[in-house]
Amino acid sequence: MSTEILLTDLTAPDFKEEEYELVYKKPSTFVDVPMHYCPGCAHSLAHKLLMEVIEEMNIQEQTIGIAPVGCAVFAYDYMNIDMQEAAHGRACAVATGIKKLMPDKYVFTYQGDGDLAAIGIGETIHAINRGENFLIVFVNNAVYGMTSGQMAPTTLPGMWSTTTPEGRNTDFYGEPIKVAELIAALPGALYVTRQAVNSANGVRRTKKALEKAFQYQQLKKGTCLVEIIGNCPSNWKMTPVECNRFIDEKMVMTFPLGDIKVPKG
Repeated sequence: MSTEILLTDLTAPDFKEEEYELVYKKPSTFVDVPMHYCPGCAHSLAHKLLMEVIEEMNIQEQTIGIAPVGCAVFAYDYMNIDMQEAAHGRACAVATGIKKLMPDKYVFTYQGDGDLAAIGIGETIHAINRGENFLIVFVNNAVYGMTSGQMAPTTLPGMWSTTTPEGRNTDFYGEPIKVAELIAALPGALYVTRQAVNSANGVRRTKKALEKAFQYQQLKKGTCLVEIIGNCPSNWKMTPVECNRFIDEKMVMTFPLGDIKVPKG
């Protein structure tokens, strides 16, 4: 018994586009090129949410992004906005200079955990302590993604990496750094939240957090940080489905989700 699948001919004379409901459209803020990220990688989804928010807020011409070394470095290939590359860990320093020269622009950094929490922790803390008025988008997948999955400051206790093949020993390497909680204590931090993109609800909450962060930038009262818990199937040595379970069962135990600091009043 055969099954016949009938496909609508979109070029047929009797085809009427208005008969179909549009359920998704690629944001105009995306460059129309194929993405290179590994299957299941959270970066592509984080990119999409950022570009959707920028499109919906109609701030494409007023937005500048800074992407340093790491998997984040390729963001400028896909984001149809003004972009600036920065040296490894120096995105917050570059963002500070751009924002001071062009205070009316929306400025954000897009950084991974190895970049922000290790090499760039100094720039990050001092920029936030000064209350620099830009957004930090911090993608936390607990490893150095681009360079083969070495241990990062955010690697979980007992978690395998290429430099901790027997799991992270906290007696030797210390505990994971909880960046959001660390910087929330600084007076210059205006809005700090941690979200995840491994579920439909998580994606919606992450998008809302990014929207709030851009809106708060208009207040000119300090730095916003949106931490996004994401996966790295290639370096975690898991399927994307296994990664999603790992986030729910392990990652959020060390990095609990939700708002950590919100503006008063």
